[in-house]
Amino acid sequence: MSGPLDAGADGVRDRLPAGGVPNPWPVEGVPDPGPVRAERAFDLIRRHFSPKLALTGTFAGHGAVEVSAEGCRVTLSDGREVLDFGSYAVTLLGHRHPAVVEAVHAALDTMPTSTRSLSNPVTARAAACLSGYFGDVLPKVYFGLNGADAVEVAIKLARLATGRGGIVAVRGGFHGKSLGALALTHNPLFRAGLSGVTADVVHVDPDDPDAVAKAAAERAPAAVVFEPVQGENGAVALRTEVLRQWCEDAHRHGAFVIADEIQCGLRRCGQRSVALAEGLPVDAVLVGKPLGGGVVPLSAVVCSERLYAPLAADPFLHSATFGGQPLGCAALPAALRAIERLAPHGARLASLLDAGLTGLRERHPRVVASVRGRGLLRGVDLVSRPAAGTAVVELADAGLLVSPCLSSPTTIRLLPSLACAQEDIGRAIDILDAALTAAERTLPAPARHPASPSTYRRKNAHVHPHSHP
Repeated sequence: MSGPLDAGADGVRDRLPAGGVPNPWPVEGVPDPGPVRAERAFDLIRRHFSPKLALTGTFAGHGAVEVSAEGCRVTLSDGREVLDFGSYAVTLLGHRHPAVVEAVHAALDTMPTSTRSLSNPVTARAAACLSGYFGDVLPKVYFGLNGADAVEVAIKLARLATGRGGIVAVRGGFHGKSLGALALTHNPLFRAGLSGVTADVVHVDPDDPDAVAKAAAERAPAAVVFEPVQGENGAVALRTEVLRQWCEDAHRHGAFVIADEIQCGLRRCGQRSVALAEGLPVDAVLVGKPLGGGVVPLSAVVCSERLYAPLAADPFLHSATFGGQPLGCAALPAALRAIERLAPHGARLASLLDAGLTGLRERHPRVVASVRGRGLLRGVDLVSRPAAGTAVVELADAGLLVSPCLSSPTTIRLLPSLACAQEDIGRAIDILDAALTAAERTLPAPARHPASPSTYRRKNAHVHPHSHP
């Protein structure tokens, strides 16, 4: 019996065109591979995902879709090129960093997935590399695919290791949208219709150094979880002295301290780990987004032996089919090496960005409420949602791609990559300048107070009451 791969009347050789490339298999219900026009792509998104998602994409790309990317630029289907200061912090190294792409290609050519029964040396090396990157102070590693994976595992381990159910999180924090991570996320909009999700989570004031002590006095938690810089809340950096007090109080009550640096870590804000660089005695650092070099999905919990103890005792207590997959783990060493090589350049970019944003705030005091953030995670907060909406439209028109803040709709978030040149920062500032000018025009005109009689008399004192022009 001959199969579709056999040579012969029904085999692939009879389907080869002159160029020797086999035609796609005609499978019912499965479309042939190939380029999809923008209009067709939006139709498919409306049909299979959401009309609102199609509308958002249409607005962002002015009817075009993304087709390729290199460095800090994305090429659209209509041939336009846009400067990428968005991508939700994934592309810290830019798009398709050559060293990361090479490492991933090597994994594709050998063993991109794991049997999950045999040990994989690529995954083992990645764990050692990541722990060493943080100075081996946190020796244990768990690999996931996205940020919420890491959050879920961290809080699960904390609950198992302490035998407690409660978690202390922070107002304004964002930790993901899967049910466990969602309980920690502060914005109630994401929990609408899901009553009961937050039963074991207390959200505390980010400015109160005694917040953890107060919460622990009522009920000792399993862990305290915070983002040193809250990305989705508008690039809000929490005060180090507050975090230090929280760490002390958490440990005094037998709770773990978990720093969620999925967005702000790995040099995005300047340091490898914001918490560790500040000398905070955390039990875990969560990383993700650029960990796979902007090429493949990868996240990780990097933690102490005490927090990891439940998994050390039973490695199958928590597992995932693609957790620690070799394709992502192959990217990790290449990504971290590239990040470190570009770190000095990143510091220069951050300095230029800071100076540019300070200038914008001074030039547009009526529309810019504040400029926040650290390093290459910055937020320009405007005075109103209509003003922010106008500015975002102008940015899209001018070819600057930004990521909206899910919990702060008045904030324009800027996430430039290490692939940017200094000229790219300058161009982005110029585009922002024009966008803020447009946003300023949407504001009500400043109130004009009528002059008092005494002011009028002073201004016209030189005019004789009976004089004529």
